[in-house]
Amino acid sequence: MAKRLNIALAGNPNSGKTTLFNAITGARQHTGNWPGVTVEKKEGVVQFNGHQMNLVDLPGTYSLTAYSLEERLVRQFIVEDRPDVVVNVVDAANIDRNLYLTTQLLEMGIRVIIALNMTDVAEKQGVMINARKLSRLLGVPVMPTNGKKGAGIDDLLGGALELAQTDPPSDENRPIRYAKDVERECAAIESEIHLLPEAYQGLPKRWIAVKLLENDEEITKGVQGQPRSESLLGQVRESRHRLRDRFGDKPEFILTNARYSFISKIIEQSVRRTMDDRATVSESIDKVLTHRLFGPVILMTALYLVYLFTFQGSEPLVNAVERGFSRIGDLAAAVIPPGPLQSLVVSGVIDGVGGVLGFTPLIAFMFLAITFLEDTGYMARIAFMLDRILHAFGLHGASMLALMVSGGIAGGCAVPGIMATRTMREPKERLLTILVAPLMNCGAKLPIYALLIGAFFPGNKALMMLALTVISWAMALLAAKVIRWTILSGPDAPFILELPPYRVPTVRGLITNTWDRTWMYMKKAGTVILTISIILWAMMNFPSLPEDEERQFVAREDRITSAFLSDPSVARVFKSQGDIIRFNAAFRQLEDANGQNPEGRKPIFDAVATAIDDAPGMADGEGNRVEASLDKVAEAYFAYTDQIMALNGERRSVQLKNTVGGQLGLALETVFRPIGFDWKTCVALVGGFAAKEVVVSTLGTAYSLADVDPEAADSLSERLQKEPGWNPVLAFSLIMFVMLYSPCFCTLVMIKKETGRWQWVVFAMVYTTALAYAAALAVRGIGVLLGAEIS
Repeated sequence: MAKRLNIALAGNPNSGKTTLFNAITGARQHTGNWPGVTVEKKEGVVQFNGHQMNLVDLPGTYSLTAYSLEERLVRQFIVEDRPDVVVNVVDAANIDRNLYLTTQLLEMGIRVIIALNMTDVAEKQGVMINARKLSRLLGVPVMPTNGKKGAGIDDLLGGALELAQTDPPSDENRPIRYAKDVERECAAIESEIHLLPEAYQGLPKRWIAVKLLENDEEITKGVQGQPRSESLLGQVRESRHRLRDRFGDKPEFILTNARYSFISKIIEQSVRRTMDDRATVSESIDKVLTHRLFGPVILMTALYLVYLFTFQGSEPLVNAVERGFSRIGDLAAAVIPPGPLQSLVVSGVIDGVGGVLGFTPLIAFMFLAITFLEDTGYMARIAFMLDRILHAFGLHGASMLALMVSGGIAGGCAVPGIMATRTMREPKERLLTILVAPLMNCGAKLPIYALLIGAFFPGNKALMMLALTVISWAMALLAAKVIRWTILSGPDAPFILELPPYRVPTVRGLITNTWDRTWMYMKKAGTVILTISIILWAMMNFPSLPEDEERQFVAREDRITSAFLSDPSVARVFKSQGDIIRFNAAFRQLEDANGQNPEGRKPIFDAVATAIDDAPGMADGEGNRVEASLDKVAEAYFAYTDQIMALNGERRSVQLKNTVGGQLGLALETVFRPIGFDWKTCVALVGGFAAKEVVVSTLGTAYSLADVDPEAADSLSERLQKEPGWNPVLAFSLIMFVMLYSPCFCTLVMIKKETGRWQWVVFAMVYTTALAYAAALAVRGIGVLLGAEIS
């Protein structure tokens, strides 16, 4: 059986490495995370000449100095996993810079094959590379490739297969030679290395010596505690001291200069450049896209288009998924008898998980837009233009897209916004963006805004929404500034950014990257969220009503039904409660299929009565037509259903007050009394922890309104206007609190997944809720100062 080969792809960012990886593996790949971190790890499998090749797309990095997270991951993988071959993807148009990583890979004494990528772009820029001569000078195979067109892949895989069957390069055949003084000190350190640490067994002693000479922290720690380590580290100190005296600089700088000197000699012999002073296409485009005047306008237009594409483009699919889960819930409700099990399956499992997976189309559209911006090269320009503004608040230029997707204009979602921070490299700025993203006006908050603005600020709806958008941004930037001063204090990360050339993305690359990231979200969403959904369902449903209270509600319902059936005209139409149940089912089915009729419920009633062959009111028991007036029947029927709905709302309100969630609301009432929130508002906020839009439906339940639709809360709006204690100040206090308080649990799950620590989840809950409380209290205080009527 042929041996499985492990092949790693390493290269600079924007070298076309991932495009080449996608071209090789196609759909035979999957994406995960590197252990302990949130940097994406892409792996794929390909069959070639009877051999299975397992490929790993390593994070893009400029060197192996182990300063950044990506550098540490790449070096750790090569040292610990020992791939059979490392494919070094080199951007031919930027070969000078790309070969620095090549020299460090060669120093490690591993099998390296170079994929000279995007040679067509290099030739357009007047860069002509002699691949054969480059191969001879470096001592490794060099294969021209084009990941976008899929050219050169077979030659590359064939070269990797052939190389894997050879012995690793020997120290004598290494192509890189430094100045005599440097080589002398490396040899002196090598002579003191008697036993390598287990993690570095099999690697050349020379590479260990070079790393020690560069004062590499990880290697230095690794050799400490080994036999005669004191003698070895003493030799390192002496060698570093002599090189400083000889060259007047730190050894790490001396070695860096030596590598670039080696690269210059290689370039001089293998690369020919035509003299051309004309600006490249990318430079010409940048003159417009990064212009001081036009650049910001184009940027905001682009971000707004991403916003529209993400939310409006995905809306039909989001609605379709929601309808699908709704139908699954209806099917489950029809199969499972009414009771706790039905409620658990429908409300706890299907509604809970469905509410999260309903975001999947939105997530996919968002990642498609981000991948497009990344692959075209415009994402780097966004970070470049916005960094100066956001840097003043401790954020990063790339934070803008995450904040926009989270609800920068209102209507976004923090879940994809947090996942959008994966494009950010600086750990502190990325973490800070994750922590403030939930403060933006996500789409789940909009039903609450619509309810309260419509009830208490009906004449200023547009102005209020604009004010809420400005307040949301102000709070997010203020929170970022404070957190950066305190919790995440320290020196700012240097803003070093490469502006890659503009490129046309490949369809395969867009689809592959979008699918990988979306699938990661679906896997993450489905693990923790199901458990939390069930817990929240139990909190809002148990304990159930005491038996005596339940019997009282059943008796009241029976009396209402008996009164309805005793109506002379109705008695000839609805003969029993079974007739009512069948008619209700047909009525709901037709209403769901056609939507609400602008003329009211009467046309639907008539349509149901006409459509059903044995519909009540159409024929008596002997098949004779009944002349009873459908108008009177309809009037009585709607009065009856309204009474039943009111009774169910009252029952649910009483039950809610007795549940764990209700008792928690009662307990919180003491804490929230200073800002005017009663237990009903508190329990609605507890429900909002599951999803912010639940605040509306829970308020409706608490105020004895059954089945309040969060998208159409007119009845609740009218009820709040008449409710004692409700006024514009209380309404605006609740708006501010909902805007800022704890993220929903879907967002918290994403924070845990992206940061890897529960501490940040707890911090996000605590600081946002404290900020929300302070803001709501300030609104109430200002209302008092302005003489507003507050109860």
